[in-house]
Amino acid sequence: MLIYQDIIDKKTKLAVIGLGYVGLPIALEFAKKVSVIGFDINAKRIEMMKKGIDPSNELESSDFENSDIVFTNSLETLKEAKFFIVAVPTPVDEHNVPDLIPVTRASETIGKVIKKGDYVVFESTVYPGCTEEDCLPIIEQLSGLKVNTDFKLGYSPERINPGDKEHTLAKIIKVVSGSDKVAAEEIAKTYEIVVKAGIHRASSIKVAEAAKIIENTQRDLNIALMNELSIIFDMIGINTYEVLEAAGTKWNFLKFQPGLVGGHCIGVDPYYLTYKSSELGYESRVILAGRVINDEMPLYVAKKVVQHIIKHAKDAMGARVLVMGATFKENVSDIRNSKIIDMIKELRAFSLNVDIVDPYADNDELQHEYGFPLSPAVGKNYDAVILGVPHNEYKNLSEDYLLGITNPNAIFADLKGLYRNKLKKLKYWSL
Repeated sequence: MLIYQDIIDKKTKLAVIGLGYVGLPIALEFAKKVSVIGFDINAKRIEMMKKGIDPSNELESSDFENSDIVFTNSLETLKEAKFFIVAVPTPVDEHNVPDLIPVTRASETIGKVIKKGDYVVFESTVYPGCTEEDCLPIIEQLSGLKVNTDFKLGYSPERINPGDKEHTLAKIIKVVSGSDKVAAEEIAKTYEIVVKAGIHRASSIKVAEAAKIIENTQRDLNIALMNELSIIFDMIGINTYEVLEAAGTKWNFLKFQPGLVGGHCIGVDPYYLTYKSSELGYESRVILAGRVINDEMPLYVAKKVVQHIIKHAKDAMGARVLVMGATFKENVSDIRNSKIIDMIKELRAFSLNVDIVDPYADNDELQHEYGFPLSPAVGKNYDAVILGVPHNEYKNLSEDYLLGITNPNAIFADLKGLYRNKLKKLKYWSL
């Protein structure tokens, strides 16, 4: 049950299911070398991609050029493929419980189109065991086929970093795994078509799933430590970034920074691991402690700003606040799970008038998802300005500009410390 050579020779097609910020770059990278079917259930997104437009605003129209790819939402077209890559989102619900609906529905789709000799590789972030215990039974039941006897299964965790033009698919070592040795090797060889940095062959699907989870869990915990230190240092009256600079002179000090942890990786993935842990009878302590700290940071920032306004604003009720940046990280348009939104909601709960600007966020999407729009322009007479997301457009603001839009005694809350030691007249605060 070999497939690599047929893909290389374009005797068969490779399909990517789910064309979001992960799936589309994978599909287009493969489409430079082999025949690809790009499948997504969203017909509107399919039409945009047919015109060379990335709905996630991550890729340029030139990235679509010279690509052997068909974009579709048709199951009949999808059946033409024999190597399927699943790259659908895996979020958590409002109770931080893993929402497996997208990945189980993708499994149902696979079950309807898979044939003998086919390969299925999941890239979606899941807890260890999900691919074989949750997704595989669905595929087998709907298709009537058996893994390893009739088709092969694999897992290769995505490592796409939104907004990052340096660490692209081809330049990042790819972890792969398979349901048996043949599957693992054929999947590895297939990914080697586009990944030049190298392939790491994990010993099992569960190991590969776990590797992905702890990549982001480790970052989450380290950022949580920095956030807790930031709270402590603020109470002491010293600047966190100055402390980190001093500590960073030691050769083995890990250089993390405080900040709001949003998005659909670092702020989500740890919950998949703690969910599985709880299911097995072990209640996580360290991982969940980090999650609590990071989830509470938006409220902490809002509280610090409100405290300043109460002390210094002429009329604290209805004071004006400008929030610069609404997306979950710099230089991207994605607002999903943006912790800036939690901060804004807390500010509004104190009856403050909050203006929000962002050169990347979509106004209609923000209004639809969270119930408030972007402001058409930056106003005047703000009692606080919060630089929440360090977009490139916000990195070189002059102090005269900031003084021109603020009231006397206003505070400039710089969450990433971009303007530390640069402002002489404006009240300054950072994490």
